[in-house]
Amino acid sequence: MIKITLPDGSVREYEQGVTGHDIAMSISEGLARNVLSVKVNGEVWDSNRPISNDAAVQLLTWNDDEGKSTFWHSSAHLLAEALEELYPGVKFGIGPPIENGFYYDVDLGDKEFGEDDLEKVEQKMLELARNKNEFVRKDVSKADALKYFEEKGDEYKIELIQDLEDGKITFYEQGNFVDLCRGPHVPHTGVIKAIKLMNVAGAYWRGDENRKQLTRIYGVSFPKQKELKEHLERLEEAKKRDHRKLGKELELFTFSEKVGLGLPLWLPKGTILRERLENFMRRAQVKAGYDPVVSPHIGAKELYVTSGHYEKYGEDSFQPIKTPNENEEFLLKPMNCPHHCEIYKHKPRSYKDLPVRYAEFGTVYRYEQSGELHGLTRVRGFTQDDAHIFCRPDQVKEEFIKVIDLVLYVFKALGFKDYTAQVSLRDPENKAKYIGDDALWEKAEREIQEAADEKGLETVTELGEAAFYGPKLDFMVKDALGRKWQLGTIQVDYNLPQRFQLEYTGADNQKHRPVMIHRAPFGSMERFVAVLIEHCGGNFPLWLAPDQMAILPISEKYHEYAQEVFSKLGEKDIRGFVDDRDEKIGRKIRDAEVKKVPFMLIVGEKEQNEGRVSVRRHGQGDLGSMPLAEFVEHFQQASASDFN
Repeated sequence: MIKITLPDGSVREYEQGVTGHDIAMSISEGLARNVLSVKVNGEVWDSNRPISNDAAVQLLTWNDDEGKSTFWHSSAHLLAEALEELYPGVKFGIGPPIENGFYYDVDLGDKEFGEDDLEKVEQKMLELARNKNEFVRKDVSKADALKYFEEKGDEYKIELIQDLEDGKITFYEQGNFVDLCRGPHVPHTGVIKAIKLMNVAGAYWRGDENRKQLTRIYGVSFPKQKELKEHLERLEEAKKRDHRKLGKELELFTFSEKVGLGLPLWLPKGTILRERLENFMRRAQVKAGYDPVVSPHIGAKELYVTSGHYEKYGEDSFQPIKTPNENEEFLLKPMNCPHHCEIYKHKPRSYKDLPVRYAEFGTVYRYEQSGELHGLTRVRGFTQDDAHIFCRPDQVKEEFIKVIDLVLYVFKALGFKDYTAQVSLRDPENKAKYIGDDALWEKAEREIQEAADEKGLETVTELGEAAFYGPKLDFMVKDALGRKWQLGTIQVDYNLPQRFQLEYTGADNQKHRPVMIHRAPFGSMERFVAVLIEHCGGNFPLWLAPDQMAILPISEKYHEYAQEVFSKLGEKDIRGFVDDRDEKIGRKIRDAEVKKVPFMLIVGEKEQNEGRVSVRRHGQGDLGSMPLAEFVEHFQQASASDFN
């Protein structure tokens, strides 16, 4: 008998060789029908794989991320099986699950394949799924694995096998299809009920542009047709909310090939939006005891060699800037933290001076591949709401908690209510990726977890997601469409203070190293604005909207009164414009609605004579006529409500 510990802490005894499916059946038949895979001591397995020793076990369903991942991985294999039936001789690269679905990279030889071919492949997948073929796992020797794919003439799988260790190679088989795969997979193809192949793209084999370009087929699948329908509806809504589309319509930002790919140009309305966000953060930072600093856009290469950024990110930086002086090189700033370390060093520090908190809206530059650029979410020049706190070791937890409070304040003000805190740790199997002493890493990781627990945050732990110099707490936010974004990060760093020889004099009159906390509640301003646009569909909170109201005179006769209203509202810090075009009022209202202006104030003879405005609220319609003072009061209440 072996002991199985379930997530609720209960322990059950089963015979050795029990499977996840057996465990589920012992709880309920309904649960067993829904189990897609099983997590055994932290590793995801097939639900029919025997468990031989005592283990912690979690049964994974569609409601778990790992369950979805298993489902989509199996769907990729089903796609490959369908392609092999429809296109004999097709060769296969890799077919992984991704965040929202799956893809498979394939070599179709000289056969043409495009969007028009997706539907017939979908139908073949559904036909094969109805066979309810089991996914069968087989251990295979390296020699046998190579022989199998040599006979098939699949050079891509042969190349993958050559990189694998003998004794750790597995095949999966469903129906007539066999693939090189670690797994895990769902019990059988029949659980895949709804499929949509989304699009076709090109992808270089192993990401190397000098290798052959394969055909990448993207898809998504669900256990129920209803879920697929809802997913496609969300995608349609996402298209309407796309920040690139709304950014253009609302005149927030633009790009120019002459300026350079990935370098956004902020238009006047976008600049107002951005400045409002910056001012909001500046006020919060002053209140929290931060001092503003400014650092240059370039730094000597040696600065980033000292910090370790050049070693870790040199390839992703722009090429060094050479000067007429021999051996003098500069880099466009890839990070603000090395500059802030040097600001800290400009004078001696006492333990009484700490914590020192420096904040900067610092623009940094990274050379992203052109194919990876995407609107404001992936750019080559972006501004971070960066700050670095230099504190004593005994102050770390208190300072960390204060930063958590600041991040949560930002989320509340901007309507992000659904978030998870991700504790991002080192990959214990690959410590070469990181710098610094093991003991300090463990101390920093412990402090982050304790701070998160003290604040009662719902946390998940991710190995391998730490920064190269320290662990961090990343805030994963769900937007209005249920998509996850990483917004806001806090990092504990014992390593940069050591590399830069930072010091303070302690109460014992000896020299000590400060600890550094890196934080950016917005992260990148560009990316944050992109997520905010898509989250609220361009309907910004009233306090943030670039234009809060539009004054719409019915005819030219009321332009003077419209300007008078505009001036009085400006005195109350209510921003907007007068639409004095020679257009009918219906057209002016429609245009203001399209521009998502929160308030429309219509003025005509009656309003002019009585000192009133007729008020419409975007998306709500007519609010009636009111004196100007009453509108100001109504506006201020609405703005306060939006902010809170």
